[in-house]
Amino acid sequence: MRQFEKRLKYFVITDKKQYRFLLLFGLLLGVLVGLVGTFFRMAVTWITNNRYEMLNHIHSIPLKVLISIIISIAMIIAAILLVNKYAPEAAGSGIPEIEGALENKRTIRYQRILPVKFFGGLLSLGSGMILGREGPTVQMGGALGKLLGAHYKLKTDLTHILIAAGAGAGLATAFNAPLAGILFVIEEMHKQFKYSFVSMQAVIIACIVSDVILNFLDGNHPVIMMQQFPIIKDSHLWLFVILGCFFGILGIIFNKLLIKTLDLYKSLSKRNFWIVILVVSTLIGVGVALFPEYVWGGETTIPYVLTTSLPVQIILILFIIRFLGVIFCFGSGVPGGVFAPMIALGTIFGCLFGNVLHLLFPLITISPEIFAVAGMSALFTATVGAPITGIVLVTEITMNYSLILPLMVTCFCAASVSYLGKNKPIYEWLLERTLEIDKNKTSKRSSVSEKK
Repeated sequence: MRQFEKRLKYFVITDKKQYRFLLLFGLLLGVLVGLVGTFFRMAVTWITNNRYEMLNHIHSIPLKVLISIIISIAMIIAAILLVNKYAPEAAGSGIPEIEGALENKRTIRYQRILPVKFFGGLLSLGSGMILGREGPTVQMGGALGKLLGAHYKLKTDLTHILIAAGAGAGLATAFNAPLAGILFVIEEMHKQFKYSFVSMQAVIIACIVSDVILNFLDGNHPVIMMQQFPIIKDSHLWLFVILGCFFGILGIIFNKLLIKTLDLYKSLSKRNFWIVILVVSTLIGVGVALFPEYVWGGETTIPYVLTTSLPVQIILILFIIRFLGVIFCFGSGVPGGVFAPMIALGTIFGCLFGNVLHLLFPLITISPEIFAVAGMSALFTATVGAPITGIVLVTEITMNYSLILPLMVTCFCAASVSYLGKNKPIYEWLLERTLEIDKNKTSKRSSVSEKK
């Protein structure tokens, strides 16, 4: 009973001054994250559109491919050099860095992270890499929270609240999904974030304001434009159970391959590393010139899969290419997230599942696109381990609220299979790996200094 009273007291406002204080900072943080995140989104879109237009004006296919390859190589190499020289912690999504900072195990050097993540992210995403913009906006949001805490000399606990709030606002801005941003903090950062009524209000206000800024500057529209589907009959839910089990297995494979690929990149000599980067960059350049639906974060892939009647073989090839592509792109160390690529992969596999189902059982009338929507949240759930965030994120970006029940069934099964397969959430795994690398570096330095 005493423990219950203690917890209850923790969730009640005991200091109205602190409440007003944090709400004010949450509002200010929301404005900053909204501005930075929106301009980042707009800049990525501007680079992508201009590259499309430039390549479309080149009628010679060999010349188009050559120019595209040169651009991709130049942008990817520039992004890697920028990260390696000024802020190695800006590589990848940056979400493990935020979680590490909340555990006081990593330092957020906001002076370096903000410019490196912004411009490095523009280079890597503009190159055509199969990565998402949400990683950069989440890490930049957390860094802006740290900036406010450092500038106003706030206590560590208060700064941590702003870091988490900034990360949630960053996700909200990336996808125009404020509720998913709030739930991301609750679900993904539950081990690090100190919950209280006051801290959650700061997160909520930051996510709301950042999304309002986004809507004001870039318009209020769903990230993925698609039709609204009818409610699924309960008698068909068993199909989503099967789909969820498949995604649970895919999540296990994805996480293990991603870590192995990171280890592979790390084990390469400097010469071999750059050879692999040149190969990956060349393939990305060819993809941008000839097969734009096969590259980028998923903005072109998802509409292509949902609106084009593709043969099963083509869908399978597209899935394999993007599955391997996101792993090798992420492993390269350029700034970029895996949320959007995972959503695209889930879309492709869900559509593949629906088409195969129709071939085997023609009497089943469920549209493959409905399985695609369920797949968007399922792979995210199986890899990240955040089912509620996945469900809400997909309903917000597709506006298909009528599909919440099949989404829940699919995500529950995907999470269960992933958990039973002892699959660690990918960001937890990445943080552990980073801390282990840091520990090994410290040990080596200590042994070298002792020898001297």
